[in-house]
Amino acid sequence: MEIPLSRLDQIQSNISNIPSIVLNHKIFSNTNKFSFYYDFSSFSSKNIKTPFNSLITCSSIKQNLQPRPKPKPLKPNQIELQRVSEKLKLSSPQIQKSIITTNNNNNTSGLCCEIRRLVRFKRYNDALELFEIIECETGYNDVNESTYDALVQACIELKSIRGVKRVYNFMNKTGFQTTQYMDNRVLLMHVKCGMMNDAKRVFDEMPRRDAVSWSIIILGLVDNGDYEVAFDMFLFMWRENHDARTRIFVTMIRASADMGRDYVGKQFHSNALKMGINENIFVSCGLINMYSKCGFLEDAQHAFDEMPVKTVVGWNTIIAGYALHGYNEEALNMYLEMQDSGVKIDHFTYTIIIGICARLASVAHAKQAHAGLVRNGFGSDLEANTALVDFYGKWGKIEDARRVFDRMPSKSLTSWNAMIAGYSNHGKGPEAVRMFEQMLREGQVPDHVTFLAVLYGCAHSGLSDQGWEIFESMARKYNVKPRAMHYACMIQLLGREGLLDEALAMIRDAPFRPTENMWDALLNACRVHKNLELGKFAAEKLYGMEPDKLMNYIVLMNIYISSGRSDEAAHVMQTLRSRGLRMLPECTEDIYKKLDMMMREIAKHGYVPSKESLLPDVDKQEERVLLYHSEKLAIAFGLISTSASTSLQVVQSHRICSDCHDVIKLIAKISQREILVRDASRFHHFKDGTCSCEDYW
Repeated sequence: MEIPLSRLDQIQSNISNIPSIVLNHKIFSNTNKFSFYYDFSSFSSKNIKTPFNSLITCSSIKQNLQPRPKPKPLKPNQIELQRVSEKLKLSSPQIQKSIITTNNNNNTSGLCCEIRRLVRFKRYNDALELFEIIECETGYNDVNESTYDALVQACIELKSIRGVKRVYNFMNKTGFQTTQYMDNRVLLMHVKCGMMNDAKRVFDEMPRRDAVSWSIIILGLVDNGDYEVAFDMFLFMWRENHDARTRIFVTMIRASADMGRDYVGKQFHSNALKMGINENIFVSCGLINMYSKCGFLEDAQHAFDEMPVKTVVGWNTIIAGYALHGYNEEALNMYLEMQDSGVKIDHFTYTIIIGICARLASVAHAKQAHAGLVRNGFGSDLEANTALVDFYGKWGKIEDARRVFDRMPSKSLTSWNAMIAGYSNHGKGPEAVRMFEQMLREGQVPDHVTFLAVLYGCAHSGLSDQGWEIFESMARKYNVKPRAMHYACMIQLLGREGLLDEALAMIRDAPFRPTENMWDALLNACRVHKNLELGKFAAEKLYGMEPDKLMNYIVLMNIYISSGRSDEAAHVMQTLRSRGLRMLPECTEDIYKKLDMMMREIAKHGYVPSKESLLPDVDKQEERVLLYHSEKLAIAFGLISTSASTSLQVVQSHRICSDCHDVIKLIAKISQREILVRDASRFHHFKDGTCSCEDYW
């Protein structure tokens, strides 16, 4: 409260006459005015004769001003209008005007116009918010078809189940008279939002159905995996009026492919020929896909050859068909033909080709595809970049994989999994764990593939504490139930530390039947730690599961040999013979000569051959094969076939043996070459006499 200087003495004099008042005041100079602050905490009114309000009066009362009137309470619909307006933070004068008009005149034309405009500009959430105003009002039945059409589009784009129910219920509540077009749109809205049970009910209640109606419901059923119901509905439609459009035929051909029913697909092919739609591009691509998935590649090729115009989709489909059944070289040749045809290649093509290159270990073609991907403007494509990360990670180019990964503008869970797995396969367990932790920080939720990738890295790098912490968090924190492969990683971790009894206990206590991978992890640990009895037990378990797998016999034979049990090793060799599993040489004499020369050279650096060839009752040919394993021969071939500056890469389907591992380390040292070996277990980077696995694999 501000008081003029002329009144200060008078006020102080009057206040001093008031008894029992503790006056605490502060005076602040502000030109010729002062501000007083009073503390009446101990004020007593017993002896006051003069009313306090006669000393200090309120200026508003002095001027006879009335108190500010309280606002009138809003009606419920007005509250809703205000709430929605504030929620939308509407800046558009048109929308504000529409809300005012709706509130004052009880008509929705302005709001309807704005809803349509918002949908046109893809502001779907705002459109549904404005629709709330119409829902809250009573007596509004003038929402037209174009507005409902816009609301249907908003629900489809947002995949909003709540929005679908609101729009559909309001249409029914207001008695809106739909047209055939609007009935189909409402049906499509339910299908696109995954509400198939409601979609079936809407379809059954439709007063009339046309070919579009049948197409929508059948396509929805096929997309939802309800193939049997889709076929029943197609047959019913066919019997009713035979009005089957091309799109329905394409959908049913796709359903035949997904179910693997080639005989049904062939019937659709026959009817397409009768109807003259077999040369339709979509029908042709559907037939190629159907025959490919069902394993009839010749028929797929014939359907492709019959296409009047070979589109990029047709090329992609036939290439993917060959790749699906393992004909990767044929698929790559088709890709080269596609390039020569002049068809513009899209990102799907590059994604398929990169996957093919991963199976063929074709680094050159993969890099060409990578360059084409960037050159044609697909450098930011999520699936193609994920395929590149996977490829580079699988084929020894982990730095390239990381560069691609870091440049990706967005990353899917598959992208993270590929990068983590790449580090794990290369024995870079700490990097895999760091990548896993970064993924969690960025809000990505791991799945069972993620856990397998990171646990694999922990097992390969001996990261016991991190491995067990991650393993135990699977079910507790992320609700991911551990599977057999996760258990195999933990068994490998235990085996690496020499805890073989604990590893066996984990196998026996597993909540499912132990798998080959679990027993193989134990057998390998027994090989490293030379535990003959437990190794024999694990090998016997593997024999029963995989009687024709050569590697199981070789591992056990190596255990016997390293333990001095040559008789038992010879018995394993006889078992190999009886099962027809013989190791025969298939290399030329030049390769053997090069290898012999290299063996003599590394002997000067301390190499001593193992005694694997000193088995009784083996012929000279088998003895020679035991000494010259395939990976040694492959490296010898690489040495005579490439320049001295070229690094070598070997891929094999079995685990590398200890002798080969020692030999390759020494070859890498004396040849000054980097040698990358990918075996059944992991990547081995040999350089300057050392290996990335640190001699445990």
